[in-house]
Amino acid sequence: MDTIKRIGVLTSGGDAPGMNAAIRAVTRTAIHHGMEVYGIKRGYQGMIEGDIVKLDSLAVSGILQKGGTILKTARCAEFRTPEGRKKAYDQLKKFNINGVIVIGGDGSFTGATLMSREYDIPFIGIPGTIDNDLYGTEYTIGYDTALNTIVSAVDKIRDTASSLNRVFFVEVMGKEAGFVALHSGIACGAEGILIPEVKGQLDKLRVYLVQRSKEFKSSIILVAEGEDEGRAIDIAARFQKEFPDFDIRTTILGHIQRGGSPSAVDRVNASRLGVAAVEALLDDQQSIMVGIMQNEIVHVPINKTVKLHKDIDRDLMKIVDMLQ
Repeated sequence: MDTIKRIGVLTSGGDAPGMNAAIRAVTRTAIHHGMEVYGIKRGYQGMIEGDIVKLDSLAVSGILQKGGTILKTARCAEFRTPEGRKKAYDQLKKFNINGVIVIGGDGSFTGATLMSREYDIPFIGIPGTIDNDLYGTEYTIGYDTALNTIVSAVDKIRDTASSLNRVFFVEVMGKEAGFVALHSGIACGAEGILIPEVKGQLDKLRVYLVQRSKEFKSSIILVAEGEDEGRAIDIAARFQKEFPDFDIRTTILGHIQRGGSPSAVDRVNASRLGVAAVEALLDDQQSIMVGIMQNEIVHVPINKTVKLHKDIDRDLMKIVDMLQ
């Protein structure tokens, strides 16, 4: 591997609070080690089109506290093809970039894995997704902020629910994983949590609501958007038919969960991961993700993060059963 003198950094897939903190850390760490840094705008789409700009310390000043990503992000179907990746490689060579740091989720890492297999440029991944569903790391950038956003929103919804004895089905993000719903549900004291990883939850919820109906109490039911039984609005409609005396409402939090200024936890951990990613390149690592396990930086082969499944903490589900 050639000595890395010029690196590229990009954000890909869904945005997450703390991505800017990671960009800042990558840029300033690389400059500290005598390297040049180029920001690749709009993810792999920008890589293909050569939408690449030089970054310096001033360019990343004042972005630590900002949500979203200054490099923008996009999903790129063309990059999934060998022809698209060849265009991307040609652009990297044009800018003399010989190392790339990708901030994103499993889709972004799949692209990085393919690219590093086909060409002689090392890729390092930084986990950036509010879903916290990547194998090999206990933490992903944006997760903590998203949890705080959800808890704040549900606390407000609960005021109305308790005032009017309503049952609210609140939908949160998590198409394939229930980490967000499970952790935020515990944090806000939800009376029900529906996630893709646990089957037969509706029967249990039905029994619970029968008991709840005798007490005329309000309830908050958190629903991961990937729940097998359907979206929150579908589940709520089904229960409204079964419990016509209930005042049932649905709230979909949607993209509000992605936005906002990152929490202190996300700012610190994103900074740690940004530094670790640059140091991994300097250590001749390639095709790995830098993650955090037991508060320590770890290196995980990128192909494992894509292929292997990260399960929820089953002990937390036991806690849910006891506390509801």
